[in-house]
Amino acid sequence: MSLVDVHNEWDPLEEVVIGSIEGAQVPRPGEDLFAVEYADHGSMDRIPSGPIPRQVLEETRDDLELLCAELTDRGIKVRRPQNTDHSATIATPDWQTDGFYNYCPRDVLLTVGDTVIETPMVLRSRFLEPFAYKDMLIEFFSSGSKWISAPKPRLGDGMFDAGRQPGSRLLDIEPAFDAANILRFGTDILYLVSDSGNEKGWRWLQAALGDTYTVHPCRDLYASTHVDSTIVPLRPGLVLLNPERVNDKNMPDFLRGWDKIWCPELVDTGFVGERPYCSTWIGMNLLVLKPGLVVADKRQPNLMRMLEKHGVDVLPLSLTHARTLGGSFHCVSLDIRRTGTLETYR
Repeated sequence: MSLVDVHNEWDPLEEVVIGSIEGAQVPRPGEDLFAVEYADHGSMDRIPSGPIPRQVLEETRDDLELLCAELTDRGIKVRRPQNTDHSATIATPDWQTDGFYNYCPRDVLLTVGDTVIETPMVLRSRFLEPFAYKDMLIEFFSSGSKWISAPKPRLGDGMFDAGRQPGSRLLDIEPAFDAANILRFGTDILYLVSDSGNEKGWRWLQAALGDTYTVHPCRDLYASTHVDSTIVPLRPGLVLLNPERVNDKNMPDFLRGWDKIWCPELVDTGFVGERPYCSTWIGMNLLVLKPGLVVADKRQPNLMRMLEKHGVDVLPLSLTHARTLGGSFHCVSLDIRRTGTLETYR
């Protein structure tokens, strides 16, 4: 029986990968990193390349261990990526760089049904990041799971243009997208077109998944990178939305009939360094354990109260440096197996 079995974002979670902070660093400057992540810094030499501060590493390690323990206590099997030497040089004939981190498995692999897909990620520093999961992938394949990899993009300088407006800095030369651009709603798959996912990436994913699924390209929704601090499905018919980004004009059509929770103002949980890696909206980056139960940041009381008013209980935890590292509970997790079957929820 395939170990990979996931049809949506909310069925009861049975098995999950939780990321690691070991050896994390900001990669050396490059056209890709500047355009996708640091264009607002003004110049490439202002990218804060180098090791993540020790305090951030130590506190994040503790936070991740607590998350793993809480999930294990609830009967959920937890896996972790293998350690990686992120300081090692990564090179192709077109460029050289070094690594980033294994903190966000959500970006690297996409699980749909009994299939796991290695995604063609947009940052050069993450080109070989799937190697941290290679033993798992072989185990999944041996169990009967389908294992495919999108074509590795060249990621040449011409693929990026930091001088353009957000949402157009990743060009449409070849398929490229992070898995965190995608949300699963049964037979409907949401694909965010942004600086971390282009149009050719959407078309490749639709072709790879076939006629069973409809991959909905969402444009003019959120220009920067990932979708999971903009739209958060909680259970069939209920979705949490970012009021600064989602409106009636850009609402995905298949979600128009769903009940909507508009995320309240979030607490600024702070960051280390000159600038944060992400906005305060990272506070709505939730991991759904089952319909009616989510892991949420305990520092967001307004959001927790609003969720509870809609019948959603909260397991309150924290990732202290979510804004520094660019990821919270959905980002640092990759669901491998959820109880449930493939359905259509329109």
